Amino acid sequence: MADSSHLENTISSPIDCTGVGLHSGAPVHMRLLPAAAGSGVVFRRTDLDGFEIAAISRNVAKVSYATSLMRQGVLISTTEHLLSALLGMGVDNVVVEIDNLELPILDGSARPYIRAFREVGLKPQRRRREYLRILKPVEVREGDKFIGVSPGDGYSVSYRIDFPPPIGRQGYVVDLATGAYEREIAPARTFGFREDEQKLRDMGLIRGASEESVIVLTHKGVQNGPLRFRDEFARHKVLDLIGDLALAGHHILGHVVAERAGHAMHTALVSRLLRDRSAWQLVTLGTEKARAKSRALPTAQPSLVTA
Repeated sequence: MADSSHLENTISSPIDCTGVGLHSGAPVHMRLLPAAAGSGVVFRRTDLDGFEIAAISRNVAKVSYATSLMRQGVLISTTEHLLSALLGMGVDNVVVEIDNLELPILDGSARPYIRAFREVGLKPQRRRREYLRILKPVEVREGDKFIGVSPGDGYSVSYRIDFPPPIGRQGYVVDLATGAYEREIAPARTFGFREDEQKLRDMGLIRGASEESVIVLTHKGVQNGPLRFRDEFARHKVLDLIGDLALAGHHILGHVVAERAGHAMHTALVSRLLRDRSAWQLVTLGTEKARAKSRALPTAQPSLVTA
């Protein structure tokens, strides 16, 4: 008997979402649709005749202040928060319809997505999930920055950051196998320094940022508190990392360690890992008698998520 916690899932009903892009500032309507088992996460630009881009490593494009995907010149930007929420809650297959180039920033965290998943519920599918089991360490280093993945049980992440005051050095460790994502990671919001605002706007970035979607920091402290966690900044980096590593196309079975890394290093690790076929194998779990509860969530009506 297969363990239903290791079956693939999709959402039970469509989810509608509206907001603005963090960097573009453009209004966007996004709709998440149930998808067939084995299809993965696919973005569909409804403003471009339904052009589709799969959320996989080979489609990674720009990865500076956000992670973007591109195929044949068509862009999908700032994908990391949604991809993080999908993986964190065990949603394997979904079509993401979007009518602009950038996903909505919402409140700067993954919590609005989690609430929407909770409202519509998840639908287990008749296909066992494949996991990417790490067989040997794979690392990426850039000066004093580091990210690596090594063999381990479950999926655990250890992240350390070092920013100017008032953040300073923070670290966070989480084991996703414990179901901690929804409670400990999803609510953590993106953040930025007020002194960097004009430079970023001159670069064509953060045009959609507001105090409702970004933790704003000054030399005096948090301008728009309170924080949701004392170490919310480190937790948000973990959120981003989970979303970026989802581009491997599978849940990871291993331990990830990051030190002052960012989107570019996250996606570089995925690329290096997938190129080294000796570093991993695809496995299925749960063929023994079921020991865990289903990941299915209560069924309800579709949710409208607003920014």
